[in-house]
Amino acid sequence: MIYENIEILLSAEKIAARVKELAAQITRDYAGEGIVLLGTLKGAAIFLSDIAREIDLPIEIEFLKASSYGDKSESSGEVRFEYLPEIDFRGKNIILVEDIVDMGYTANRLREFLLQKNAASVKLCALLDKPERRKVSVEIEYLGFSIPDEFVVGYGLDYAQRYRNLPFVGILKL
Repeated sequence: MIYENIEILLSAEKIAARVKELAAQITRDYAGEGIVLLGTLKGAAIFLSDIAREIDLPIEIEFLKASSYGDKSESSGEVRFEYLPEIDFRGKNIILVEDIVDMGYTANRLREFLLQKNAASVKLCALLDKPERRKVSVEIEYLGFSIPDEFVVGYGLDYAQRYRNLPFVGILKL
């Protein structure tokens, strides 16, 4: 499959190697404990699936859907929950799995929400970070890659619901 309008930023091999490293770090950090991987839909589904298979711990997998963009291309700063799992977070170690952190609104609001639900711990695992776009401070305990402020697709990230299935992350040239 050739996409002339996409410049490869992170190869499938580079992503796979980093996923293994992150999973090993999570396995060490939570040795002897269970965790809940809580992924944001739809973008983090592929990343969550890959990292879950590499973690050597008892895990639960849940998904949620939240947005600060609505139908716009710029964040409003207001995070809206569109879907939340019906589980009790109380006393559980939660790893919030995000595809990309840019302005930081969604990641911060989700962490705050989970702590209000009395989770034992909440840590953020993000495939990508765009620090140049940050509007609020965000701690990313498990980070795949910092990238430049470019529009990226692939490995779960989309443009108009397309390109999610690409095995790499690429810069989309519109």
